[in-house]
Amino acid sequence: MTELFEQSPFDPAKERRIVIIADWLPPDFGAVGQYMQMRAQGLAEQGHDVTLVGLSTGSGSKSRRERGKGSLTEIRLSARPVPRGSLLGRMLWTIATNLRLILAAFGPLRAADGILFTGSPPFLIHLLVPLKLLWRGRLIYRITDFHPECLIAARDRPSRALRLLLGLTNFWRRRVDGFEVLGEDQRRRLNGTGVPAGRIALVRDGSPVTFVPDGPVEPLPAELAGKCVLLYSGNYGVAHEVETVVRGYELHHRRGSGRVHLWLSATGAGAEEVACRLGTAGLPFHRSSPVALEKLAGLLRAPAAHLVTLRDSFVGYVMPSKIYACLESAKPVLFVGSADSDVDLLARAIPEGYWRVSCGDVDGFASALEALADRSIPALSDPTKPKT
Repeated sequence: MTELFEQSPFDPAKERRIVIIADWLPPDFGAVGQYMQMRAQGLAEQGHDVTLVGLSTGSGSKSRRERGKGSLTEIRLSARPVPRGSLLGRMLWTIATNLRLILAAFGPLRAADGILFTGSPPFLIHLLVPLKLLWRGRLIYRITDFHPECLIAARDRPSRALRLLLGLTNFWRRRVDGFEVLGEDQRRRLNGTGVPAGRIALVRDGSPVTFVPDGPVEPLPAELAGKCVLLYSGNYGVAHEVETVVRGYELHHRRGSGRVHLWLSATGAGAEEVACRLGTAGLPFHRSSPVALEKLAGLLRAPAAHLVTLRDSFVGYVMPSKIYACLESAKPVLFVGSADSDVDLLARAIPEGYWRVSCGDVDGFASALEALADRSIPALSDPTKPKT
């Protein structure tokens, strides 16, 4: 496993007991819970007594084990999946779930020397900060996603209620002891809310898997064998660009060479929309579920390139953590999104095989697919080009 979170905000000599609160813990699929479990393991090995509290689609449980110089206690609360059908349903689920997490962690929170919480599930800040007088430890917010900014960015029209919620959220943010952000774009956003720069630390996620020479490679699905494959892996949600991808992909297959085939190993509203629209248009693609963590390195080494997307309205509010593993896979990256995003900042370090297409640039996306095909399968002639 790649070494993550080298900039620990906690000193084992002064802050022995640490509580971390997250959402879905492995083996459930969820990037934040996956990273926070790694974080908890790393802190335990450094000598902390860590309590990790999160969610599980299975039965609830509590376990404790020695790890390195410290210990790790995991408390898993059984929970139903987030209802995606309505905003009201999601808010009610979030309120109830946050209350359960706080109650389950209440004893450890009271005794903790340091508390680390994330943006998933959202709005924990509205419980932890008002109750700050009850906690003896420093409160560190790892702001994985900005809420309610993400809800605001996803809407076509402004909402007075969400604006009021944003004002209250910023009020509580200014009272948090410290922040960890995932990128420079997030640092700029957070600093713009009134949080002093001295309270903000950049601590990137890194890759959750290690790529070893001659490591296993997951086989391509049978229908993609021999194709130039562009892989989208992980969560494809409302923050990720769809329109440019679908229309540009269709243009590539209707008027271009059609040599690139999309593989969606993904979940989320964006994945559903892409699959539906491509299927309706009769365009070739393959859809599968995300793989288990132990197979992720092999999956990411299988395609010709990786697709990463981010809508402009979410820049600085969401950081697609998949970019780190994509970069370490040594495969080319096609990014649909803004140059203001840290995705572009990181991916520009690729010596070759990186393309960025602005959201809405359908022709640019189709051209990038042609460039990818030319790079990956130069021996395969492009039927749209005149023969010499």
